[in-house]
Amino acid sequence: MKRRLVTASVALGVVVAATGVAAFTAQADPIEPAGEELATWTVPRLDADEAAELEALGFTLAHDHGAESHIIGDETLAAEARELGYDPEFVDTVYKDVPLSAEQEGTYYGGYRTVDSYEADLKALAEANPDLASLHDIGDSWLKTQGEGGHDVYAICLTKIAAGDCETDPDSTKPRFSLIAQMHAREIATGEVAWRWIEKLVDDYGTDAEVTELMDTTEIWVVPIANPDGVDIVASGGDDPILQRKNANDGNGNCGGRLGVDLNRNSTFEWGADSTNPCSETFQGPSAGSEPETQAVEEWLRALHPDQRGENPTDAAPDDARDVFLTLHSYGEYIIIPWGYTDDAAPNDAQIRALGAAMSKSNGYYVGTNDDTVGYSTSGTTDDMAYGELGVASFTFEIGPDTGNCGGFFPAFTCVDDTLWPENEGALMTAAQAAAAPYAG
Repeated sequence: MKRRLVTASVALGVVVAATGVAAFTAQADPIEPAGEELATWTVPRLDADEAAELEALGFTLAHDHGAESHIIGDETLAAEARELGYDPEFVDTVYKDVPLSAEQEGTYYGGYRTVDSYEADLKALAEANPDLASLHDIGDSWLKTQGEGGHDVYAICLTKIAAGDCETDPDSTKPRFSLIAQMHAREIATGEVAWRWIEKLVDDYGTDAEVTELMDTTEIWVVPIANPDGVDIVASGGDDPILQRKNANDGNGNCGGRLGVDLNRNSTFEWGADSTNPCSETFQGPSAGSEPETQAVEEWLRALHPDQRGENPTDAAPDDARDVFLTLHSYGEYIIIPWGYTDDAAPNDAQIRALGAAMSKSNGYYVGTNDDTVGYSTSGTTDDMAYGELGVASFTFEIGPDTGNCGGFFPAFTCVDDTLWPENEGALMTAAQAAAAPYAG
């Protein structure tokens, strides 16, 4: 199958259905000749000017790994980069082997669910299990705030519901484990892993002793799609998902296929040290917390988790602090811990590393800070906000390897059940089971 580079365009045709949900039709032109395949390449670590030059050439920036940067483009772009003095080396194809016959209505790229399908499945699960699940609308996507379709942002609370459970109040009786996925829209396996987690807790309650004990004693909150407009853009590519990382906000500059704000650089905690270029993949937005999706997630976190840490950067959360927060990203096979915005160790560094190591026993991921893992700093991230503002033990999972059929941003759908969910199932259980006392161990 021929694969072409597809990016979201400012000229996206938005068709608002009677339900008020936006469907996207990409208008971006392919940038590779027929027969050439979209690939990930590695180059020596790019500085800001070099990254901007390659983006202007047509590459999509994936992310950095230590002394190297991953960029996405075709062989024609790679040849043009060589003429500019770069030396891109092939890493892997972006699109994997997809059993297209397995696709069903409401799915794309071999079986990944659309936002509409996730919403329908969440509502059906909550309605069918009122004693175990409670669905909450926690905010709006950017397009919805503009009256251009869009979506609500949904969180589901899972527990054996007793009086007072699943309320958006930080003074809850039970400790809480919260999780978000697909904040970066193109990281498509993360939403499916979050969904498998939701299903496991509901389906295994009453038959699996470990799950039953967890659900009897802990509230588990999940936002499976934190960037629904962005996921609509990704899914609009069908068999060739679009490499949309950011949300759908096109109001910050004429960026063609690079519209949007990076929601994981837009948090209100230590915002402002990432890209100010609206066309960059890591554009931090015009101000801290400018995006409605960011506001929804932050307000939700504040409503769930008590503030257990002082305002001084060196203030540690107390040993008896509760709650764990986890955000799912891809790729790299890392468990990343605070801080992201600085090389300084977080006040609870040893305790957070210990819990990370316990989770790593299941998935084998490498535990460390940004400096230990990806090798670069990040400002305005959600995990830094959850720990820095509230004292919640916070982690980022970078799910999946760099290469292979189960690697990159677009792993084959079969990898979710065969590899990515099984290797992370135990790690999520470990995280949730630690919610009562994450710093005590």
